[in-house]
Amino acid sequence: MPSQNARPTITVPGTTTHTLAPRGERNRREGTLRYLKAGSGAPLVLLHTVRTQAEHYRSLIPLVSDHYTVYALDLPGMGYSEIVPGASYDEPAMRAGVERLLTELDLRDVTLVGESMGAVLALTAAADLPERVRRVVAVNTYDFAGGIARSSLLARAVVSGVLAPVVGPVIAGVQPKPVMRKILQGGLGDNSALRDDYLDELLQVGRRPGYPTVARSVYQALPSLIAARSRYPEVKAPIHLVYGEKDWSRPSDREANRRLLPAADFTQVRGAGHFIALERPDILADLLNAVA
Repeated sequence: MPSQNARPTITVPGTTTHTLAPRGERNRREGTLRYLKAGSGAPLVLLHTVRTQAEHYRSLIPLVSDHYTVYALDLPGMGYSEIVPGASYDEPAMRAGVERLLTELDLRDVTLVGESMGAVLALTAAADLPERVRRVVAVNTYDFAGGIARSSLLARAVVSGVLAPVVGPVIAGVQPKPVMRKILQGGLGDNSALRDDYLDELLQVGRRPGYPTVARSVYQALPSLIAARSRYPEVKAPIHLVYGEKDWSRPSDREANRRLLPAADFTQVRGAGHFIALERPDILADLLNAVA
């Protein structure tokens, strides 16, 4: 069984691994955060989605590290960041982890890029720290009712089981590889974008002690991600909304965010699903490098 100190089974070329310690005794529900760092230039912070980790950006990082100093964060309790018993995994708590990275490393002129849940956190962190954030790229914001349950009947059944009382924690800890593959492929237009070694890595992380509790808590926190939409208009930095044509969001969800952020740029990626960082990292890289 992997421990808190388990190591990733895959590597991202050009990256080094770092940790950020909790901020003392007064923050007993903060854990150590792990992040990958690469490249040189203005800071670019990458925020992953539900049930993934920093390696979610393994294909994007090499494409942008000539233009940016890249920081790919494992959100609190996820990837190889510390799992703290009793910690919250709602939007404000996860946002606090993002803001720890920016403030503890004293990052300024930051481009924040997030996918799915990470997109919501990129926007709310930018609202909190306008003096540090230069730009926000929000990819497939996970801020609508249903979320991953919209991807397939299997995903709906599994998420419903994870959220169920009594049996939910047990179901959250059971991750047959074929089921996990099928659920993640529900977020792709091109199933081949889900590489087998990455799937194995996610399964290893899922076996960390306490991880099923984290996973269940994140799904339970979806209402807090939806509520966070009210913070979007507070963002002072330029925003670029990016959606996959086959994302789980409906056209009405996307239009609602366009109305909420009328000054934002908008790109829809033809044929792509929810995990654009896996399917079309080249499009994200072109978008980012053009404004580096």
